[in-house]
Amino acid sequence: MRVGTAGLTDRAGFHPAHLYAYLEAARARLLQWVGGLTDEQYAREFPFGHRSIRATLVHTASAEWTYGRRLRGEVVPPPEERPFARFARTGVQPLAAAWAELAAQTRQTLAAITDWTAPVEYAGLDGVRIRTTTGGIAAQLLFHEVHHRAQVMAMLRQCGVSAQNLDYSILMFERLPSSEG
Repeated sequence: MRVGTAGLTDRAGFHPAHLYAYLEAARARLLQWVGGLTDEQYAREFPFGHRSIRATLVHTASAEWTYGRRLRGEVVPPPEERPFARFARTGVQPLAAAWAELAAQTRQTLAAITDWTAPVEYAGLDGVRIRTTTGGIAAQLLFHEVHHRAQVMAMLRQCGVSAQNLDYSILMFERLPSSEG
């Protein structure tokens, strides 16, 4: 059974631009934790993710840049020519500043999309053709960051940082005073 998506993007909380706001809130906390690391901890190698906090975050930001270009129908250059590749050897602050600039563009891109079923086709890195929709790319943009954020949080814990409580409900649900006594 195919479930229709008409109307879902019109309800509060279901629009990808709103969901992206959650990613930004979680990212801000994550980058705050990462900002407290030494350079050695930031570049420390782990046996998972992209092998370091720095490489995992650079990959995640670069992927967001790539998905935004695909959503706008722009050409995507090879990975080594993408703008976030330059942060592979810097500290976290230059990456965080560039990612904040990218976030404004990503918000604008997501807010401008009116047809989440519009087809998108592009060449994958392995040479195969990828066929999806604008909604598919938006979903990948959102879920991809969550996936890698979890890896960074595990790395942070191994560096002694108690990284936790980035759930959507913690960051986005309204908290009201208790009606009890």
